[in-house]
Amino acid sequence: GFSSEAAATSVANSKLRLREVNDIERLREYVTQVIPFNMQSTKIGFKEKEKGTTVMGTTKEIEQGYNIPVNKGRFFSDNEERGGERVIVLGFKLSDELFGKIDPVGKNVKVGGQTFRVIGVADEKGSGFGGPNFDTYAYIPLKTFAKSFDSEVILRIIVKVNDTKNLKEAKKKIEEALGKSLKDDEFSVIDQAEILKTINQILGVLTIGLGGIAAISLVVGGIGIMNIMLVSVTERTREIGLRKAVGATPNLILLQFLIEAALLSCLGGLMGVGIAFLGTLALQAFIPAVVTAQAVALAFGVSVTVGLVFGVAPARRAANLSPIEALRYE
Repeated sequence: GFSSEAAATSVANSKLRLREVNDIERLREYVTQVIPFNMQSTKIGFKEKEKGTTVMGTTKEIEQGYNIPVNKGRFFSDNEERGGERVIVLGFKLSDELFGKIDPVGKNVKVGGQTFRVIGVADEKGSGFGGPNFDTYAYIPLKTFAKSFDSEVILRIIVKVNDTKNLKEAKKKIEEALGKSLKDDEFSVIDQAEILKTINQILGVLTIGLGGIAAISLVVGGIGIMNIMLVSVTERTREIGLRKAVGATPNLILLQFLIEAALLSCLGGLMGVGIAFLGTLALQAFIPAVVTAQAVALAFGVSVTVGLVFGVAPARRAANLSPIEALRYE
């Protein structure tokens, strides 16, 4: 992750420096992009306005690597990076909050008490679920970052491999390259597959947890349906007796009460889908959420099943009533 708190802790522990970046860059047969970066939470000011931001010291490679297209001005060049020039690219929201309608390109801003020239504004990106909001970030050349914040440390190095087939081999070579200058416990090489595996494990645990909650809800709802139907059987004892007296078989009575129970749970399912749909509309403002046809079908299927399963006991009780006793019941 990119969170500032995690970054602050990692920076203190990070042993990565430019030599490690150069070592990885030499692995040209496997590696197509190497993006080192460091981060610092600080204040950025324009005239009397001041905002908190996360400044990322990096190379121009991050523009493609992290897909940060610039909609005004440009990203900094290799020459500006090598020369450690005080140029800065602002995130979309940060630029909007500081400059409003004014064009920021060419203007000077204060970052941690030092003057930087704005050369570009990044496109609006938004933030992923639980991820950082890049629109509030600012980007400066890595060498400038090292001078401005007096830190030669590199928090993380992002590496793009030329082919997924080479991923394992590339990872091994990167570990070997880093192992020359660092101890084994001073660095770790993580590939996207591992991150994806961890995310899937977390999602799996969440699914099981939510499934458990849903199962408890279904049992509670089912017991509610059973109670209502048992009361219904007791209240309609004379009606059942009358139907039996005019020739209704126990199976017909059983079917009537099962259909009623299923209908009751089906109505509950319909209300649930309606609430879920409204909830999804509200969630769309924060995360991509949609109600699919399969989810609706599953909800109705489960609702009908719960109605039928918990409707069996009351329906059997109704079907087994003696017509004579039932007609005499008051």
